Amino acid sequence: MNVTKESDSPTEVVLKVELAPEDEEPFISRSYRRIVSRINIPGFRRGKAPRSIVERHLGRTALVQEALEFMVPETLNQILKEENLQAFMEPDLEVLEIEPVSFKAVVTLEPVVELGSLHSIKVEREPVEITDERVNEVIEQLRYESAPWEPAERPVQFGDLLSLDVTGTIGADDVIQDEGIDFIPELDNPLPIPGFSVYLEGMVEGQEKEFTLTVPEDHNQEQFAGRECHLKVALLSVKAKTLPELDDEFAKGIRDGYESLEALTDYVRQQLTEAAGNAAERRLEQEGLEELLKISTIQASDLIYQREVDRLYEEQERAVQERRLDMDTYLSHLGKSQEEWRKELQPEAERRLNNFLVLNKLAQDQGIEIGQEEVQAEIASMLEEAGDSKDQMRRILSSSNAQESIRSNLLNRKVMGRLAEIIQKEDADQASDDNPMAEAGMEPPVEPTDETEESTEESK
Repeated sequence: MNVTKESDSPTEVVLKVELAPEDEEPFISRSYRRIVSRINIPGFRRGKAPRSIVERHLGRTALVQEALEFMVPETLNQILKEENLQAFMEPDLEVLEIEPVSFKAVVTLEPVVELGSLHSIKVEREPVEITDERVNEVIEQLRYESAPWEPAERPVQFGDLLSLDVTGTIGADDVIQDEGIDFIPELDNPLPIPGFSVYLEGMVEGQEKEFTLTVPEDHNQEQFAGRECHLKVALLSVKAKTLPELDDEFAKGIRDGYESLEALTDYVRQQLTEAAGNAAERRLEQEGLEELLKISTIQASDLIYQREVDRLYEEQERAVQERRLDMDTYLSHLGKSQEEWRKELQPEAERRLNNFLVLNKLAQDQGIEIGQEEVQAEIASMLEEAGDSKDQMRRILSSSNAQESIRSNLLNRKVMGRLAEIIQKEDADQASDDNPMAEAGMEPPVEPTDETEESTEESK
């Protein structure tokens, strides 16, 4: 076997490998055993034809082609072991020749990450302040949600629940044909076309109305963008909500029930405070990570970033398919080629990968790991919240891929939390350094005033 290093860097090795006949032989024998059990050769029972007959019948190239599936990766694994190289991900393989077999392997090594000084990161945690106005907004939303829809014998107002028949035509095309649909008109509601809700205000039950609206230029169906749509609307019914009084009885009927309006208000304030605190913590973590990225250095193979672009593209493709579109049609609507779209994904791929590499390095430096018991505890928590779909969720979470994803999420969460701890500790230490008396548990001296001087004289 002849192995040549075409390039050698701290993050990537390119190998060219040429196999000798004796190297190929064990793999060709395995290939023969696999093929002979699948083909029929006249005069022999299936699986019993000698190798020479099979080779004469199919040709040696067919045996080699069959063997490539395991010949190339197993040979490369042997070379990596002998060279004491550890691949960071699946190598990029290219078969160059069949007779004799030669191939090229781009082997990505673990990226080299050097973290900047965590002690130099300065990020301020946003103060958490919940105003009475915000608490009242949530109470009003609960009040609205708890009220039933009731028939309203009056003209339509914004926020009512309407039952409508709607037809819309653009030129000769029928673009809207809805019967008995529920619709809540709002001034800022852009559906189905901006301005539609405005024409509904003031209508009465049983009334019909016709009007024309212009389709926005950025409409997702380009053939209709900028054109006029003629609409016919029939108002079948109008319903409105009669909001309950804000009192203790109202509080008792909200979700699990609260003994008084004051208790409900306290609960809402507590929930908002916790949510705001968690959001402030997430922002601190994210800003800390961004600052750490700025002062850290990352050396990584370009192939790693290309694979991350591939992963992002596949995620987008799955999302498009869930909308019952194919990627070519979707890109056609956007007016972009696949290459242009992949190029747009590169910054996000780079950001995601760099975040992962820096967090992974921080986890190593801080000795942070996730044990199997933590994974199982998270699974138990997820199953507890699954409700009726618990059995289905259990089957999904039993796979090794699902558990590895959970482990990765838990690790990221723990590392980000540790980063926030370090940043806040540094801020606290800096505050103590700026105020040595506070660090010693002493109050700073009070500047004398006229009043303090007078009281001192009296005490004498």
